[in-house]
Amino acid sequence: MSPSPYYEDDSVTLYLGDARDILPQLDVTADLAVVDPPYAETSLDWDIWPDNWPTLLSETSRSMWCFGSMRMFFERNTEFTAGGWKMSHGVVWEKANGSGFTTDRFRGVHEHVIHWYQGPWAEVHHQVPKVPASGPIRSVRGKLSRTTHTGGIGPHVYNDDGTRLMRSVLYAAAPRKGLHPTEKPINGLLDPLIRYGCPTGGLILDPFAGSGSTLDAARLAGRRAIGIEAREDYCAVAADRLSRLTFDFGGAA
Repeated sequence: MSPSPYYEDDSVTLYLGDARDILPQLDVTADLAVVDPPYAETSLDWDIWPDNWPTLLSETSRSMWCFGSMRMFFERNTEFTAGGWKMSHGVVWEKANGSGFTTDRFRGVHEHVIHWYQGPWAEVHHQVPKVPASGPIRSVRGKLSRTTHTGGIGPHVYNDDGTRLMRSVLYAAAPRKGLHPTEKPINGLLDPLIRYGCPTGGLILDPFAGSGSTLDAARLAGRRAIGIEAREDYCAVAADRLSRLTFDFGGAA
């Protein structure tokens, strides 16, 4: 018997409970998981690493963006590889002033977001968002050429469409008065991650949904989403957020 949703609409479903208990009951395969797990790097009562979640998620998702520190990824690497996850690449989220209370390290103003995938790379959706070019537009008409290291290149035409691939460092200020202590911004961060790894109309999975930022971002981007949150207080916050009428002024595809 499937668990009852805590919140549900045409695009988003939210469940209350431990993802390790809920996921096996759902029988879903997501195009992309967006995961921000507790890193277990502080003394906060909720900052406890959920054992074996990468293996569980490997059974329900084709690819995954995972937030974390380099320390976390190094220490937990065997849990990712044991689940069959292969790392493709990563981006850096620069978050303005950041946070931190230590005086013996550089002030932390960034987080890493690593992309992992299952199976053949060619079968995983991956489309880098493009942004307007900041420099001159370059269109080229080439002639027949041959070099020792590239082989033959026939006549070709390159028409510059005025866009460039989005850079791997994403600047997006963290919400000043967030609904959750580790809430991630939609514009500039969650939105491009979702567009990269999930096709329009595809399914996003967030097993640590918090205040529902990923679910909200998925809906705004024209994707479906399933979220799971262990704490009822944050489930209530996410449900309230998702129940409000939202407008997309960003031309979501």
